Amino acid sequence: MKVLFATTNPAKVKKYKAELEKRGIELITLKDIDVKLNVVESGKNALENAYIKAKTYYDVLKMPTIGMDNNLFIEELPEEKQPGTYVRRVNGKELNDEEMIEHYTQLVRENGGKLTVKWVYGMVVCSEKGRSQYTWHKDHFYFVDKPCQTRNPGYPLDSISIVPEFNRYLAELTPEDKIEYKKKDNIDAVVDFIVKSV
Repeated sequence: MKVLFATTNPAKVKKYKAELEKRGIELITLKDIDVKLNVVESGKNALENAYIKAKTYYDVLKMPTIGMDNNLFIEELPEEKQPGTYVRRVNGKELNDEEMIEHYTQLVRENGGKLTVKWVYGMVVCSEKGRSQYTWHKDHFYFVDKPCQTRNPGYPLDSISIVPEFNRYLAELTPEDKIEYKKKDNIDAVVDFIVKSV
């Protein structure tokens, strides 16, 4: 079965593609289709933005569609300065990966050299079955002001994220670390959710 993942972010697709293929689902992305829609992510949180993306493409293509978004919360910042749904959009500008690293390392420098962060994820699947939604979070790690050299295209902040239990950058986890970290990243539960929803 083909399922559209309404994203151009290669890291999001890579995270789930192999496991979904084992379950008979072929993920295709916005780069694979000849439909360009103007999706305004006006939601107040990750689930609302995920729904906007999924529903917009499902209504046009009538194929099962996944929308996903994430919110970033930084413990040391007041509510009015939280990135929230605007992780990549800063002061009205859409940042590329390197600009994101530069922006957030500067934010870390301005706030003491280390920031405690939490990601909140939202995923929505629109299909013939209707709308299904799932949310989860990843916390207990922090941003530092010196990025590593390794880059994870689509997830640039992995280069400034330290995972305390491994004391390594997220972008530089070893294969063994990744097996352990996969449990924290909730991949199996997300794959189960997608399979049941399509």
